[in-house]
Amino acid sequence: MRKFTKIEPSYFSKDGCRLVWIGEDEDDTDTVILNKDELSRLVEILKNNNVGKVELEDNFSEILINSDVVQFRLKEREHLEAKTSEFRENILEYAKIPHEPLHVQIFPKEFYPSVWIQKEDTKTIKEPKKQITLLQAILSGSPKKTEETSSSDLFRIFSTRRSTRKFAKTKIEDWKIEKILAAADTAPTAGNFQGLEVFYVKSKKVKEALVEAANRQPFVNAPLVLVFCMNPNRVKMNFSPEMLSKFSLQDATIAAAYSQLAAHAVGLSSIWIGMIDEEKVKKILRTDLTPSSILCIGYPDAKKPPKSRRKLKDLIHVLEE
Repeated sequence: MRKFTKIEPSYFSKDGCRLVWIGEDEDDTDTVILNKDELSRLVEILKNNNVGKVELEDNFSEILINSDVVQFRLKEREHLEAKTSEFRENILEYAKIPHEPLHVQIFPKEFYPSVWIQKEDTKTIKEPKKQITLLQAILSGSPKKTEETSSSDLFRIFSTRRSTRKFAKTKIEDWKIEKILAAADTAPTAGNFQGLEVFYVKSKKVKEALVEAANRQPFVNAPLVLVFCMNPNRVKMNFSPEMLSKFSLQDATIAAAYSQLAAHAVGLSSIWIGMIDEEKVKKILRTDLTPSSILCIGYPDAKKPPKSRRKLKDLIHVLEE
């Protein structure tokens, strides 16, 4: 059973917060993210010693405040609880103090993409089908038929993602942005040094300037713009500057890829921008760090199916000896 442990600032907003539970194992953590309005409603109920309910931004999850226990009923996650008296004291104390956004520093188990795993139907018994292995499919050039997956299955996320160059003006929910940022932080990194920095661009003027720095590609002015930059100084390894720079480039690239997949997992779309004037971007961001890519994210203006790709036998080269 996890225990409510602390409340801390949000990653990018001083008005929201993160509620943290920890189990017997210190790595067994869970986190609930509240935006400004959700936190305000929660504070109002607790301040007046009332009972009530706070609906969260995903329109499925909710917080039930009772006299003895506060219950968190979360979509596709385990329910969490906290003693009302202890929880009230922590929340009200937190609400008194101005907070700065928390730097992105999150452990893998604190990132929960919307993954739903269908349970096996034990009532239905089917004859096993003859399966063809992926390797056999590659060598023969025949497509491998895969089992149907849910809309949030990881492999479905891979296969259905496609780039979007026209975004709707719909505002992206804070909880979705949190997941995208968390995905960048959980990405593989050389020596766990995280040789990268991410610039979360909110300024309209900065976005417009980035359009010019990205070969005048208008879709750079998207609802959510993340600029991934290399920071080889963070990579404390005994290698040449050239190798450290390479590690840093790889770190920034993988982090951007993780964020792109996380965006698709929560129903958003994106476009990866690599054609950029690095010096112009550095000047716009007021940084000495070299940018590797710009990731533009939003709700697609129109959903489109993924494009076809070459056959696996043309992509994969198998060396048997």
